[in-house]
Amino acid sequence: MPLQEVYRRTNIDITLLSRIENGRRLPTKDQVMHLARLYGCDEHNSLVLLGSEKILFTLDGDNEYKLEAIKLAAEKIRLGEIPSLFPKLSTDSVKRFELESRRYIGSKAKLTQWIINIIQEHTGGFHSFFDVFAGTAAVSKAVIPYVDNIIMNDFLFSNNIIYKAFFGKGEYEITNLSNLLVQYNSIDPDNISTNYFSDNFGNKFFDYKNAKLIGWIREDIEMRRESLTEKEYAILLASLIYSIDKIANTVGHFDAYIKKAIEYHPLTFKLIKPLAPKSVEIYREDSNVLAERVSADVAYIDPPYNSRQYSRFYHIYENLTTWEKPELYGVAMKPRPQNMSAYCTTSARATFKDLIMKLRVKYIVVSYNNTYNSKSNSSKNKITLEEIRSILEQRGKTTIYDCAHKCFNTGKTEFIDHKELLFITEVLQ
Repeated sequence: MPLQEVYRRTNIDITLLSRIENGRRLPTKDQVMHLARLYGCDEHNSLVLLGSEKILFTLDGDNEYKLEAIKLAAEKIRLGEIPSLFPKLSTDSVKRFELESRRYIGSKAKLTQWIINIIQEHTGGFHSFFDVFAGTAAVSKAVIPYVDNIIMNDFLFSNNIIYKAFFGKGEYEITNLSNLLVQYNSIDPDNISTNYFSDNFGNKFFDYKNAKLIGWIREDIEMRRESLTEKEYAILLASLIYSIDKIANTVGHFDAYIKKAIEYHPLTFKLIKPLAPKSVEIYREDSNVLAERVSADVAYIDPPYNSRQYSRFYHIYENLTTWEKPELYGVAMKPRPQNMSAYCTTSARATFKDLIMKLRVKYIVVSYNNTYNSKSNSSKNKITLEEIRSILEQRGKTTIYDCAHKCFNTGKTEFIDHKELLFITEVLQ
């Protein structure tokens, strides 16, 4: 049956069907069910086959231990046990934050599978990945099963600590972190003193009680720093950022707060759930400088295209991470401008071209959305689609893919037929 017909009758993407057919990707349970019904196969047997393929797919190396491993897994399932190399981790019954569990402007969390599928199909596979402007790091997370090494970079202090918490190597003791979680969640905000955080952000971005608690927790983490491993310190800071995101009196960023009375909802401190990439390099550097020092099969680029500076949008997270307690100004209580990106200025085109010319990779992948006709000056793109295409074509053959996507909108602009575009350039060596 032609793949086009299979797609029409199952609604499974043709690219995925091709990869499944060629043995380059395992289908999901739902996909197997759809295919089994289409071809008249026994659904139960099909799921059993899928399960066995998944088990064999994860068992690398020599065959000598595989049969024993499968028998042990079968016994654990029969006894109703949860398989775990680290039993202590299973005792933590509190649900943890996944990487995508925070609000962030320009997040690609809903587009990652589309992006990865296109890169895989276009390149035929890749082993190393350079996430030049990692942002939420959703794309870096999505490539973990496909690559041996991930290079991550972002100039925000808060994003850097989040990468170290989720992706970074290092020792951490979950029992100690869980004990701190219990302690932080048992504190009565009425019994603690005012602090830098509550004085500046209370009854603005957060209600006053929670602002006191946030400041207290942040100070406590800093006081414990010498007794914590680098990984534990990163996990606690990232967990604090993710926890307060749920109660922030904002629309998803800290350029302004909602000017109305804030209903009190007690802060619940929860831990993040670390990931396990094979190998990772984490940087907080000027991307144009870093591009000259690292190399990879694929470089993925999703820079800020308009005048909105992320260091200003997320100044509270930056403040919490560095904990330098700077003097703050204006209604939004921001520090003096620092850590500003040239990609948000009139020099964006020249800066982008400089980066593209410096990259030491086989493929350059660029995300872009068509918001450059925005009515809002701050939302207007500093680089046009035509300029990006022209610059990329100087490095090699460039193909453009598109996908319908609902974007962030403050209400000033109507987005009709809004699309996310993906450029892929095969670099001429």
